[in-house]
Amino acid sequence: MACNSCSTGKDGQPKGCKNNGTCGTDSCNKLTVFDWLSNMSLPNGEKSFNWVEVRFKNGRKLYYKVPENITLVIGDIVATQAQSGHDVGMVTLAGELVRVQMKRKNIPTENPEALKIYRKATQKDIDIWSSARDKEEAMKVKARQFAINLNLQMKISDIEFQGDGSKATFYYTADERVDFRELIKVFAKEFRTRIEMKQVGFRQEASRLGGIGSCGRELCCSTWLTDFRSVSTSAARYQQLSLNPQKLAGQCGKLKCCLNYELDTYLDALKDFPKSDVKVLTAKGKAICQKTDIFKRHMWFAYEGEWMNWFKLTVDQAKEIIALNAKNQKPQSLEEYAEELKEETKVEFENVVGQDSLTRFDSPKRNKKRRNNRNKNRNRKKKSKSAK
Repeated sequence: MACNSCSTGKDGQPKGCKNNGTCGTDSCNKLTVFDWLSNMSLPNGEKSFNWVEVRFKNGRKLYYKVPENITLVIGDIVATQAQSGHDVGMVTLAGELVRVQMKRKNIPTENPEALKIYRKATQKDIDIWSSARDKEEAMKVKARQFAINLNLQMKISDIEFQGDGSKATFYYTADERVDFRELIKVFAKEFRTRIEMKQVGFRQEASRLGGIGSCGRELCCSTWLTDFRSVSTSAARYQQLSLNPQKLAGQCGKLKCCLNYELDTYLDALKDFPKSDVKVLTAKGKAICQKTDIFKRHMWFAYEGEWMNWFKLTVDQAKEIIALNAKNQKPQSLEEYAEELKEETKVEFENVVGQDSLTRFDSPKRNKKRRNNRNKNRNRKKKSKSAK
């Protein structure tokens, strides 16, 4: 999605609002919720919901109760309550849709200790917030070097300053527990601010940083996916994917979340299939399943010792043979079932180029008769000249 100022201009060229994720409509940010109730008016006597959704850096969102003397709309910069001092964020959602989001996330609306919004951010608040955000990238480079010098097995992925610049939160990933007490002392001495260390998982790190997946699109976790369900290699086996960790792993190093998207469809299709380790008995010998085509409902069997010769059967045919085996009966061979599936396939070639010939750019061939006549005329002229 893109807001009006970020949309494309003439000839498909992107305009670019150059607001770096702080445009008023908030439609080109990560995990943005489209307010489909914005054009609907409330019934008479109904008051609008007095909670708003406020977004901070990298899609972090919190819900705040709005004071009665403040009117907020999407895109307003506000100063919000924090553990100490105040934070600065942007209102990304207001009205009845906030109630729906809070209900979905099990956030109680009648909470006396709910976070509040102090005021709309003044120019001074915005200047302090912007100057703190500008320091984050340089601080991240230094922080990583300090962690390397102390031989800590951790990776500092991101830094987020509080809106008033009084606290910096360092997000890091690590495989094991890390003792970073010495590191905090170094950070406090170097950066002269309160330090908070927060460990996140590898998937949370990828969702915060964002990126492009192997499919060529933005990562699901950084655009719309909010819950991280466990993914196992069995999901790849059911979909008959190659168990190559380099292809199945995402940017976070874990199995891709998209392996779960079509898993239910494959499981429903496999309910009617015999088990892949089933062995069918024929008079010719014992056959084992080698391959299945789930959506075409085909199975390939091969006799023991003749692994190169595969016979294609339908699921119904395989079930028929298994039912005969259950009655201690054996069909003659798999060939009699495979013969029924043989179809004559005719390959028809079409001119995909259209009316143009594939050799239209080749140099035209000269006529051999013309060339021979020219050569004869030249020889005659030479002979006549020599005779004179």
